[in-house]
Amino acid sequence: MRMTTDLFFHEPCDDEEDDLATAFCHVENGDLFLLGRFPDEDEVHITFRDDTLYVDSNLTVTLTATQLTVEIDPTDAQPLGGEHLFVIGHGMSAEELVALDATLRILLKDVGTYVSEVG
Repeated sequence: MRMTTDLFFHEPCDDEEDDLATAFCHVENGDLFLLGRFPDEDEVHITFRDDTLYVDSNLTVTLTATQLTVEIDPTDAQPLGGEHLFVIGHGMSAEELVALDATLRILLKDVGTYVSEVG
């Protein structure tokens, strides 16, 4: 699924939410896309619209200067309506991308594969 957002909101450690690390955005039609992880969990939460999937492997996230790509195994994609590839175009500044990259590194540590073309 291809989407576009102006900005990703990100928090590497939200004190008010039990240290939850999150990266999320609202795409052009208002849908929510969120990646989240608590520090004591070995899985990443992926939320799209109102559906959530918990992934502990078979996850690849790639951040570039113009897009974030999230790919999960198609056999795991049922909770997200079968969607297994999310390509989210963005227009974030270099400074914002560095901060998002730092949050994604925390979110994806030891879970799946993270590829960064930022920094």
